Amino acid sequence: QVQLVESGGGLVQPGGSLRLSCAASGSTFSIYTMHWYRQAPGKQRELVASITSGGSTNYADSVKGRFTISRDNPEKMVYLQMNSLKPEDTAVYYCRGASKWGQGTQVTVSS
Repeated sequence: QVQLVESGGGLVQPGGSLRLSCAASGSTFSIYTMHWYRQAPGKQRELVASITSGGSTNYADSVKGRFTISRDNPEKMVYLQMNSLKPEDTAVYYCRGASKWGQGTQVTVSS
């Protein structure tokens, strides 16, 4: 059974960068497509980026060209590199895979 733990959130100024990490447990991690979602206050949770077991990626239009999802299967890690951050990127970011959610990590973009 997969368990997910996110880290790396924080406060950053507009234009800055953050790298989120998601540590997974479970022996079958490598077979799952993994996702990053986010939820801003008063808004629905939205899909930000996905990566298949083979490394194919997909992004929401709002983050294309700024965010990069990656994974390290031997280390059972998923990453979200976020560059050129905007105030509208402020949200709780969640890792998802194998029908499991992590607990979330807060990202705040503000001057």
